[in-house]
Amino acid sequence: MLLEVIATTVGDAKAAEAAGADRLELVTGMKEGGLTPSAGLIEGTVNSVRIPAAVMVRPHSKSFVYDPDDVRAMLRDIRMIREIGAAGIVIGPLTPDRQIDVPVLEALLAEAGDMEVVFHRAFDAVQDQLAAYDFLSGYRQIRRILTSGGKPSALDAVDRMRELVEMSRNSHITILAGSGLGAASLATFISGTGVKEVHFGSAVRGPKGVEDEIDPGKIKELREILAPFS
Repeated sequence: MLLEVIATTVGDAKAAEAAGADRLELVTGMKEGGLTPSAGLIEGTVNSVRIPAAVMVRPHSKSFVYDPDDVRAMLRDIRMIREIGAAGIVIGPLTPDRQIDVPVLEALLAEAGDMEVVFHRAFDAVQDQLAAYDFLSGYRQIRRILTSGGKPSALDAVDRMRELVEMSRNSHITILAGSGLGAASLATFISGTGVKEVHFGSAVRGPKGVEDEIDPGKIKELREILAPFS
């Protein structure tokens, strides 16, 4: 069972790795849902931890719709991330009518080269998640989809999460469950959905949530809960 943790600083990344995280999602602007971090932060993280880091590529938080200027910035950021040597990127371009923006997606994938790609929670905004999953499975670079099953909390989307996990059994794209999960509900959620990877942000921080530091004790607690499912 894989545990992914959001990191916003090099200190976060070190603390998450030491406490038992398997992978990082590196972002800035957690309050805004995650934005592209700086080159210095990416390089510092890659050079400070052994676990892989997937880097958010999102130039603004207005929406998941990107104009040509946004796309040019994203392509440059991806090039920079690839040159630094991060394991992967996290993207999610949509059209105004909540479909996957295919030309933008393909441009970003082309720039990503052999890096692993995660399609982020823009997936929770698409009109038809099952059709979107089927479409994304046509791209070998996309290895995971981060989703809460179309609900603010994944705990409220157990049936949909189970459907997506079933679809993933015959695909190279893994379902990464995130949003609304916590220690108290985690075991029941995993048993009910069959997910193999989980994602945590504010739930592994102090009482101020996204404004607080990572709490290693909370990650260790999750690691203990996940142990029987490994």
